[in-house]
Amino acid sequence: MFPFRDHNPSRRFPIVTWGLIATNILIFLSYYHLFDNDRAIAHFFFDWGLVPAFQRPSAFITSMFLHGGILHLAGNMLFLYVFGDNMEDQMGHLGYFLFYLTGGLAAGFAQYASAPLSTVPMVGASGAIAAVMGGYLLMFPKARVDILLILIIFFKVIPVPAWIVLGAWFVIQVVQGWLTPADLGGVAHWAHAGGFVAGVVLTLPVWLKRGGPVFWRRTHGHPPHPEARLRTGFSRIPRVRR
Repeated sequence: MFPFRDHNPSRRFPIVTWGLIATNILIFLSYYHLFDNDRAIAHFFFDWGLVPAFQRPSAFITSMFLHGGILHLAGNMLFLYVFGDNMEDQMGHLGYFLFYLTGGLAAGFAQYASAPLSTVPMVGASGAIAAVMGGYLLMFPKARVDILLILIIFFKVIPVPAWIVLGAWFVIQVVQGWLTPADLGGVAHWAHAGGFVAGVVLTLPVWLKRGGPVFWRRTHGHPPHPEARLRTGFSRIPRVRR
């Protein structure tokens, strides 16, 4: 079950969001050939990923543009595509870019704090994108988000409020963070949770500028403009008689 689009159109072209997507893809392609050599890719991630025990300040930035595989990259870019354009619309291009980087740095520090002696490199844009998701939750808690539900051979597109999708995602990160030792590798749950909280905090000035609770009462948590009308199901295949 994962979100793949929302019903919240943006008013301006999200040049920064698309630029970030393109940058992440191009950087991934530049070292994709290293995946054929386990030792080479391991050295690469140790050199450019965030390894808490090494405490290299530059790694907090470089790790945000690295990914551990095609699915890792695709999942992150999908979430950025769904939620990034609306945050860029609210913050402006430069403000959104600084917000994205700051959220990513906060996520890195959260992961570092959870296991400061870990030698497992952390890579991925997940923390920065989690900040985007946190800001989206604050601004548009009731915006409709389409999720694709897959149960073995059953496929269904279901529109649900953003607060359910994003709130459930955040709770999962916190629970998994408590249950999984941060120094064993795998998913950087505390980076996700830290980035999400940072996104909410960093979006507060924008939310307050819009009126804060008054903004919510005026929009009832929905986007302050008409939602896009999208189909929520697949085309029906007509029956053909024998």
